[in-house]
Amino acid sequence: MASYTVDTVIEAPREVVYDIFADRERNGEFLPVQTKLETPGTTERQGVGAVHTLGFGKVGVSEQITKLVPNERIEYKIVAGAPVKSHTGTIVFSDAPGGTRVVYSMDQTPSLPLPDAAVRLVLRGLITAFVSGARKEAARRTK
Repeated sequence: MASYTVDTVIEAPREVVYDIFADRERNGEFLPVQTKLETPGTTERQGVGAVHTLGFGKVGVSEQITKLVPNERIEYKIVAGAPVKSHTGTIVFSDAPGGTRVVYSMDQTPSLPLPDAAVRLVLRGLITAFVSGARKEAARRTK
């Protein structure tokens, strides 16, 4: 299994930053992918159990929300669309001087025989793109 973690501070209140990450339907507004809610959550539209597709047209991955603690934690797993045995993501939010600390981790076991170093490069790219987009979106929302 390969893992990658980014630990950063986004200059915005925790509620704003959490909402940016948790509102998967709107992620396509600041990420270079389309996002779509496929299945609503069990008690909330984008809550636990919700499945979102991220990609382009009919090509993409489906992520299912597995845990939500408002303004504190988001956990998800890929359930379709990627050549992986498992892929999980965890995003933890806490207050920090000047904004919100975001610790975003991904763990992945590919179904293809790939070196962990190559998988880590992919994970780094995914997390970096998401955090960069979220940072820009947070700046836009807090102007």
